Amino acid sequence: MGKITGFLEFDREVEQYKTVENRIKEYKEFTVPLPKDKLKNQGARCMDCGIPFCHSGCPLGNLIPDFNDAVYNNKWEKASRILHATNNFPEFTGRLCPAPCEEACVLGINEDPVSIENIEKNIVEEAFKNDWIKPVLPKSRTGKTVAVIGSGPTGLAAAQQLNRVGHFVTVFERDEKPGGLLRYGIPDFKLEKKIIDRRINILEKEGILFKTNTYIGKDINAEQLKNDFDAIVLCTGASVRRNLPVKGSNLKGVVQAMDFLTQNNRRVDGLGGLGEEILANGKDVIVIGGGDTGSDCIGTSVRHRAASVTNFEIMNKGTLERPSHQPWPFWPMRLRTSSSHEEGVNRNWSISTKEFLGDKKGNLTGLITSEVTWVKENGRFILKEIPDTEKKWKCELALLALGFTGSETTVAKQLGVIMDEKSNMKATENDYKTNIKGVFAAGDTRRGQSLIVWAIAEGRQVAHHIDTYLMGSSNLPLKGEGDLPRI
Repeated sequence: MGKITGFLEFDREVEQYKTVENRIKEYKEFTVPLPKDKLKNQGARCMDCGIPFCHSGCPLGNLIPDFNDAVYNNKWEKASRILHATNNFPEFTGRLCPAPCEEACVLGINEDPVSIENIEKNIVEEAFKNDWIKPVLPKSRTGKTVAVIGSGPTGLAAAQQLNRVGHFVTVFERDEKPGGLLRYGIPDFKLEKKIIDRRINILEKEGILFKTNTYIGKDINAEQLKNDFDAIVLCTGASVRRNLPVKGSNLKGVVQAMDFLTQNNRRVDGLGGLGEEILANGKDVIVIGGGDTGSDCIGTSVRHRAASVTNFEIMNKGTLERPSHQPWPFWPMRLRTSSSHEEGVNRNWSISTKEFLGDKKGNLTGLITSEVTWVKENGRFILKEIPDTEKKWKCELALLALGFTGSETTVAKQLGVIMDEKSNMKATENDYKTNIKGVFAAGDTRRGQSLIVWAIAEGRQVAHHIDTYLMGSSNLPLKGEGDLPRI
């Protein structure tokens, strides 16, 4: 490493946030980047640790010590080449990834880990600012055609990789613009949509064809694609929302989180077709679910000027330190506080919603909860209600951020693809093939609801196997291998 003693000399620093008072007035990103000299020091904190466990912590196998060293030595263009060698879209992961690489950092055993994610974000932003990221067209075309269904991070990564080796790639997206949940699920204050647009512009110039407003399974029968393309990859995500089957769940004001977030993103983007508006302004809002989607609902509700925002989580409150049964370098389930939590929310753990209450017109007016505990019986944890803990809450908008139960089945049925026991499209672990020849599945539609970094990783992996299927072999990289030149 460039500075062997850097981890002894410099403390961990990450970008700061604008004040809550200022940032909740708009939907723009609100981070304040570190100056380059401080980023250099952060790169210097990367140790000469011998075995970089951050590699195994990252599903993409990013070459983290290498780009940290380049940043320390002010070789930003080199750092960008290293970063893009394993990650097609570091501008997305640098903003949205929970950074499992940092939890696996050797320095993190007894000190604060290297600020890998923040360094990554600054590398790619520096690259875009200096126009180092340019379209790279394939040297020749194979004549083979591939249909990518879904334009989320999995579909985009698969499309770019397959286009790089010369296949003709068409990406089908049912919404007006590409991006999937990146565009319609993630709030702009976490990812401004111009960040997606500039990358889509690169992909289009590289020769990838995007067909938006095209719902495969409805506008085009999926079976027809088998006649029109040499291979198909299903990247439709896990979009079937989990419901809360309790009394009153059909009341007006009980809303799925993704309906709320998608509508708001479309509103911010100036798109029409919003339908009946879902607004939190002036309402007592309760967000049910303590994950990232719940956090996004909190931040959005605050910006709507909700009267109050409360968050329910059915799990126990996590600890700040690693749980003893989740030692380094594994990902620990501990208490995490997001920027949205800091903007104003009443957080509650070990609480379950029993019933929604409404008025005679069918409008939500409140809900009833009880406290719960998790008890281990026969080797499994069982949820049990604590007697005499019922409580009534005032609520005019309840947002269900309960995750997803699997993939939509329309495309699978038309193609004859088998679904697995978890309602995901069944594909083999080693080559992502479904039971239908020439049809592959990757990302959340195969593995279930997961992280953006896993989505990109699976997009890259499936591209290798599709290329092998079409050509007999492939030079496309697998996890952690060097990639074709990208800038």
